[in-house]
Amino acid sequence: MNLRIFGWSYAVTIVSLIIAFLYGSWEALILCAILGVLEVSLSFDNAVVNATILERMSAFWQRIFLTIGIFIAVFGMRLIFPLIIVAVTAGLNPVESLTLALDSRGRPPEEPGTYAYLLDQAYPQIAAFGGMFLFMLFLDWMFEDRDIKWLRPIEHFLARVGSVERISVVIAVVALVLLSQFLADDPAVVLLAGSLGLITYLAVQGLGQFFEQAGQAQIDEVAEEGGAAATGSGPNGLVKATGKAGFFLFLYLEVLDAAFSFDGVIGAFAITPDPIIIALGLGLIGAMFVRSLTVFLVRKGTLADYVYLEHGAHWAIGALAVILLIGIGPFHVNEIVTGLIGVVFIGASLFASIRRNRRLAAEGIDTQKTADELAAERA
Repeated sequence: MNLRIFGWSYAVTIVSLIIAFLYGSWEALILCAILGVLEVSLSFDNAVVNATILERMSAFWQRIFLTIGIFIAVFGMRLIFPLIIVAVTAGLNPVESLTLALDSRGRPPEEPGTYAYLLDQAYPQIAAFGGMFLFMLFLDWMFEDRDIKWLRPIEHFLARVGSVERISVVIAVVALVLLSQFLADDPAVVLLAGSLGLITYLAVQGLGQFFEQAGQAQIDEVAEEGGAAATGSGPNGLVKATGKAGFFLFLYLEVLDAAFSFDGVIGAFAITPDPIIIALGLGLIGAMFVRSLTVFLVRKGTLADYVYLEHGAHWAIGALAVILLIGIGPFHVNEIVTGLIGVVFIGASLFASIRRNRRLAAEGIDTQKTADELAAERA
């Protein structure tokens, strides 16, 4: 099972390291390995959240996530995206941006005019977009009332606040306006970037929910009719609805991965400004392992066994969103610290899950029962 899931990741790692060595000898190989380890170690919260979404997707869309999705992650976010950002901010075309990136190799990232320097100058816009997307994800999840709560007093309070219609949007917009006015050097640019992040989240999330509900409605309809609608030849309405739902969940996953990767991509330039090594380390090695880890969590049922992992991941997302949003000003938290905060939340939630499972097992109770079911059983 493990080899089937992680086999491609191992193979891609070996090939990437060989390419890095041929490209820039031992130094490039070591930098590539460092970036790969960094991406994997700091992206566990990403994998946990991805797994909660991937569980709702068919095997076909899970394969798409691991094939086409990895192509988007590697070349789209780790290579093309930085080139486009530098091209736009510096008034260059993409070819000139790539030439600048290659010419900047060996030069310190803080040197004006280099590729890494120009990308760092665009950080407020990038942080506003990614921060707002992740902040909305955090708020929507935390304001939802769920049976199983990890930090019960806090999550219970947030669930009560969430009963107010669209409170997450109101809080996010107010936070964006205040931060752009008090922290940003160019409030208009940050407001635009943050608004686009908010709109992207609402659009992708809304479309995904719409097609998922449409697909479920058709599943229920087919079930009521005894499955007659699903016996015809060719694609039927059920398959099409499931396909649309899967497509928008896949799109949501890709945008989510992009939002997670913003800070890592920028931070990678503190290690090396070479876009090829970054694409190999962060992209091919890091992104591939994150995807394999996501599938592993789904196939092993880890989220069902350790019920607080999802909570810890979303608290880590909230922390990352706040770090990104305050990064639109002069405050920039080191990427290692950012990652360690996520590790602390994930580790604490895993420990709490294990303690819960042991306590319930000692009482002879199913560890996957909801809080309401447990209360009724104990009563």
